Amino acid sequence: MSLKEIIKSQDFFSSLDDAAINLLCEITTCHTYEEEFILHYENTQSQELLFLVSGLARAYKIDKHDNEIFLYYIYQNSLISEFSDLESDVIYAYSNVELVEASQILKINYKSFKELFLDRNLLCKAFSQEIIKRSIQLQSLINREFIFDAVSKVSMMLNDDLDMFNKLKRHDISLMLHIQPATLSRVLSRLKRNGIIDIIQGKVQVNDSKALMEIYKDKIDD
Repeated sequence: MSLKEIIKSQDFFSSLDDAAINLLCEITTCHTYEEEFILHYENTQSQELLFLVSGLARAYKIDKHDNEIFLYYIYQNSLISEFSDLESDVIYAYSNVELVEASQILKINYKSFKELFLDRNLLCKAFSQEIIKRSIQLQSLINREFIFDAVSKVSMMLNDDLDMFNKLKRHDISLMLHIQPATLSRVLSRLKRNGIIDIIQGKVQVNDSKALMEIYKDKIDD
């Protein structure tokens, strides 16, 4: 696909007419990177706005003991860049972002993007929606790390991210959720015993998503 066709394929830019898309093409490049490529490191600055066209990325931080703290996944057709100051012409990264699989990335000159689009009230709604979505992801992170027990953590991931759960190795899921592999096995066995899930050839199948949601919603409401 041409750059113009790629931009048109992204929901974020769906409100733009051809003239605006042509303008966007002038400040945008498209790149393909392999699995494990680091798009940016924590505490770095960039002048480029990043979008994930296809593939999968993950955001994580490193604590003072050099342990990896998983934050969230970034799926295709999504904004990658993180924002803490919309007035600045540079973008500050508060996490590391690594590609989980080969991915296609749009890189947009952020200063020009602000001047040509945001300052003219173009794409403001779409931009706000992406920031709200990131805020919801971070709220889920807070719940997962500080409120949820092991059963709640596993239940939320099964309900919200079943495909990813089934794609990853159980050991990697345990590291992500900061629980022991044996604990993960016990939680899955309990959920299966209660008829909430089934496990077929190693893959989890959700039988009762409402029951899954109630497990972790109860923790939030307490």
